[in-house]
Amino acid sequence: MSKAEAYIHLVLALHYLGKPIEEETLKNILNAIGVEVDEALIKVLVDAVKNVNIDELISQAAVPMVAAPAAAAAAPAEEAKEEEKKEEEEKKEEEEVAGLADLFGF
Repeated sequence: MSKAEAYIHLVLALHYLGKPIEEETLKNILNAIGVEVDEALIKVLVDAVKNVNIDELISQAAVPMVAAPAAAAAAPAEEAKEEEKKEEEEKKEEEEVAGLADLFGF
């Protein structure tokens, strides 16, 4: 994760908590958690989100993500079918080997 991405996550966390997104607040938090403060990046970020409706942006971004969990849920079902098929093949091979052992008296 880049420094800019980490700072954006911090801005989103502050927004979620209902705290003001101000340069001083960001600096204080970053200092408290031991992260190097990039004052220029903080200034640009605070200015960029000053007139932005973050709730609206989040709601617009969340819509395309709804389909992702459905696609991810289908994958385990397919994996389970594959695993079941492999187990059946292994069982069949074991039965064949057992049949040969009986034939030769092992």
